[in-house]
Amino acid sequence: MSAWKWMARICSKTPWMKTWSLRVYYWWKKLQYQKGYVEKEEINPKKVIFEAYMGKKYACSPKALYQAMCRDPQYQDWELIWAFREPEKYHEMEQEPHTKVVRYRSGEYYRAYASAKFWVTNSRLPRELQPKEGQEYIQCWHGTPLKRLGYDLDHYAEKNGSLREVQENYLEETKRVTHMPSPSEFYSEKIASAFHLKKEGKEQVLLELGYPRNDDLIEFSDMDCEKARQELRIPKGKKVILYAPTWRENQHLPGEGYQFQLPVDFKRWREVLGEEYVVLFRAHYFISNSFDFEAFQGFVYDVSQMDDINPLYLAADVLITDYSSVFFDYANLRRPILFFMYDYEQYKHEMRDFYFDIHMLPGPVLMNQEEVLKTLKNLPDMVDKYEKKYAEFNNVFNPHRERCSEKYLREWMR
Repeated sequence: MSAWKWMARICSKTPWMKTWSLRVYYWWKKLQYQKGYVEKEEINPKKVIFEAYMGKKYACSPKALYQAMCRDPQYQDWELIWAFREPEKYHEMEQEPHTKVVRYRSGEYYRAYASAKFWVTNSRLPRELQPKEGQEYIQCWHGTPLKRLGYDLDHYAEKNGSLREVQENYLEETKRVTHMPSPSEFYSEKIASAFHLKKEGKEQVLLELGYPRNDDLIEFSDMDCEKARQELRIPKGKKVILYAPTWRENQHLPGEGYQFQLPVDFKRWREVLGEEYVVLFRAHYFISNSFDFEAFQGFVYDVSQMDDINPLYLAADVLITDYSSVFFDYANLRRPILFFMYDYEQYKHEMRDFYFDIHMLPGPVLMNQEEVLKTLKNLPDMVDKYEKKYAEFNNVFNPHRERCSEKYLREWMR
């Protein structure tokens, strides 16, 4: 075990120890950033720094907004910075003129944040990053929520976490944010509540023009879908299941991260579905444990390490998920969705409640593996049954049916 993991375990032994350890750490990091970078750097009005999933991926709305800037001649003299935990994997991005890659939480990272006019992310930023006057923070978040967030939670299930800590993290974002893209009226309402935007007098930061991360799901071709399948080496003639479950607060190990206990028997899945389907397994980016699917080679593909989920959506004929926000995005494709909620009662009552009743979902809620397999074998019947509900769902949650990244750029980065 590394020294950092050992220290994290010690500091997380009790909620009290974790809270005070974090407060001291945040104070120290903020002071470091202020004295070492903020006071030394001038704001460059044509400089943007991007990061996604805390520097873990090149994906989601930050990617969509970045690519829109690269396509637009208006931004050809702008400086575009991307932050990654493993920047060596992304240096080819620097072939794009005016793009630079930096290491997450390095000196270059802090200098970029201290000097960039615009900050773009889809997750929480480190606490020490405090925008100065004249800087603008575009917080894209990472999906429409089914499960309650932030100030809408009434309890928190992680053993060494606390509801107060969670809500402080959300409030920290609210104090910094200046812009938030929104795909729907529902999203605006729930995000405003979760982040306490109204109480802080910041509801105006939300602008509803669509979700940049869904641009590639609004405009795509059969060739795009085939290309995605070829890159994944899916055998011709096979149908594709994308299985993308979310994380659970009650499966957390201090110093290690969130674990995920597979609720499925892929041996059984292969017996029933192997002739017709292959499975793309996509773990949530919070999940730290790895999975060994060697015994299911050619049937189960572990795609958890792929940065961008959109090609997986395009490749998939059907999505299986639980409480993850992925189904809101996938619904843009109007393809079948199955909800495998094997721990529904526990999740709802012990972890997080939901923003709406599961009967509004555009597909069946299934409580055990055999129900999932049976539904997959009779998919056309399920599609017909949920056709009307699917259309109603998209009218509420995906009302914008055109690309939007360029629209947000015109509004915020002129």
